[in-house]
This record gives sequence, structure tokens and C-alpha cells, in this order.
Amino acid sequence: MKSKQQKAILIDLVHPKVSASHAKDRMVELEELISTHGGIEVVEAMQSRAQPHPKTFLGKGKIEDLGPHAEELEATVLVINASLKSRQIYELGEALREHGIQVWDRLDLILKIFAKHASTTEAQLEIELASIKHMGPRIFGMGMELSRQGGGVGTRGLGETNIERMKRHLKEKERKIKKKLETYQKGRALVRKGRERRGLKTVSIVGYTNAGKTTLLNKLTGRKEYVANELFATLDTRVGELWLPNKRKSVLLADTIGFIKELPPELLNAFASTLSEAVESDLLIHVTDASDEHLLDHVDVVEDILKSLGIHETPRMLVMNKIDQISDAKKKAIINAFPKKNLVWISASEDLGLEGLIERIEEEIG
Repeated sequence: MKSKQQKAILIDLVHPKVSASHAKDRMVELEELISTHGGIEVVEAMQSRAQPHPKTFLGKGKIEDLGPHAEELEATVLVINASLKSRQIYELGEALREHGIQVWDRLDLILKIFAKHASTTEAQLEIELASIKHMGPRIFGMGMELSRQGGGVGTRGLGETNIERMKRHLKEKERKIKKKLETYQKGRALVRKGRERRGLKTVSIVGYTNAGKTTLLNKLTGRKEYVANELFATLDTRVGELWLPNKRKSVLLADTIGFIKELPPELLNAFASTLSEAVESDLLIHVTDASDEHLLDHVDVVEDILKSLGIHETPRMLVMNKIDQISDAKKKAIINAFPKKNLVWISASEDLGLEGLIERIEEEIG
């Protein structure tokens, strides 16, 4: 029997000075995240031009209207396009509890997507670690919940005791996960040392999610990894071998998780071992979607994340993918936007420009 699809209302708070087009783009990306999660029907998407309420994120009037409205739409999930504070998500959840509505913030949604897509034990452990880091600040709400369930005199003390217990439990769980991940990290380090002994260099493909990184990996290495027109299709690092004909030798080519705007630091930290291939690489191939309306913005997002990973000084090339989908005018505009970059133009799906890309890799890898 097919499970009933959840219905969700999406809300994004947008400052009055934010342009209408930027506000629309934020909502489109949130809807893409929902689509990637799957099993959820968006029954309404709304944007409120206001500042977050310090206690409940949404204003009192909005919350009062939202509960009955969600019941009419049979919505059971409210997704906020922001990272909420622990107190905010607790209070908002409490205010909507009687209407049977779960409250997710942006990171909740991303973690749920990751959990559905993780295919290796390592990725699953990393997601669990990120979830614990996200859960930690919300201990307040869980403690209050236990206090309310206890009822009667002295329940505040009971709640505080349970908060401490949960803190210790999560801390111990985090320690165990990190210990398991260390095993994978040590294994990767041994593999890298073996590559170095054999003179094998590593090239990592990085970029905004859905830019075509996995398609490029498959084309250059002959691998047959899963490719989809969705966000975060790749969570695990995939490594293939790329033959450099002029050098008469191979390099290892690694695909990495796609980046996205407002990717919380704790998520990047949790994926440290998976991203270690990129961190240790000799060369980075920054793949972009040349047809993307927000190309410049997405390039900046990736550059900022590379900087946060401490690899912004690693040699890299900027590759414009999907050139079969752009006009000559668009290409000229891109060239003008990156006057100091020696751009590489390809279409991984159509096998265009791949030989030129390989030649550039040979030049850069030394």
C-alpha cells in the first residue's frame, strides 16, 4: 500500500530591501530541496516581508492564522527557509502543536535529504554526526517536553535532570561516531600515501549542486555513477582514473558533494572525511552550469566554501559546463564577467570540449 504523501507549507522571511527576483530565487531553491526530498506536496509557498520574531521566528498574527489555514489545506509540515534558534523552533512547534504541524527549518530539510541519499556507512555516520550537532542546541525543547509530560510539582527539576542526561547521551554518541569516522579517515590517509608512492596525483571536481559534476566524472573515467537532475544527488566521494595521453600516465579524479547557499558550517564539518579528497587534491576542477541564471552568485558560494575548507589556494580551473544550452551572447557575457580567468568550455552530456579539458588538466597537473 502506497504511503500517503505529506503536505507542506513553505515560508521564507524576506527583508523589505531584498529584490523581488532574489526573494523568488530563494523560494525556488527551497522548492527544489523539497522536490529532492520527495514524498512531500507543497500546498502553499509564502514569503513574509518582516524581521524574524526573537521568540517564535514568525509573528504572533501569522502563527494564529497559520494553524487553522494549515488544517484546511491538510498540511502537516511547516518548512522555514532559515536556520532557527533552538528556542524559536521549540516555541513555534508548541504554538502549532494543536494543529498537528511539524516544524522543520532549512537544515532539518537538508539533513533529511542527506539521510535518504546516503549509500555508504561513512556517509550515514557523517549525517548522524551532523544531526547530533543540530540536535544539541534543541535539548532545551526536549527537556521542556519531558517536564510537561511529568506534570505536578517539581517538574522543572525533572526537566533539567533530563536535559543533562540527554546532553551526556548525545555527547557520548558523538564521541563514538567520531571514533568510527577516524577509522575511515586513517584508511583514506593510507590510500593517499600509497598513491603518492606510485606518483598518482588527485584531481577533485567541485561546484554548486546540480552543475554536472557526476556526469563529467562518468565521461572522463568511464564510471557509471548515478546522475539525476536534483540537488545533492552525490553525497559520497566517487573516485575514478583519468588517462592523460600526452603525459602517458593516469591521475585520480574525485567527485564531491555539491555545494549550496547557506550550507551550515556544522554540515561541512561533519562531511570533513568525505571532503578530504578535495582538501588533499593537487588540482580542483570548479564545474559550473553555464546556463544558470545565477552563475556568478553560485561561483561565489563555491569559492567561499573552498575558503572555509582552507583550500582556496589550491590550483584550480573554472569550467563552464552545459555550453550546448547557451547563446553566443551569454557566452560573451560570461567571458566579460571573468576577464582574468582562462575558462574551459564543455558540455559533459554532449561530449563537447572534453579533449580540451584533458589537455588543460595535463598542463595544470605538471
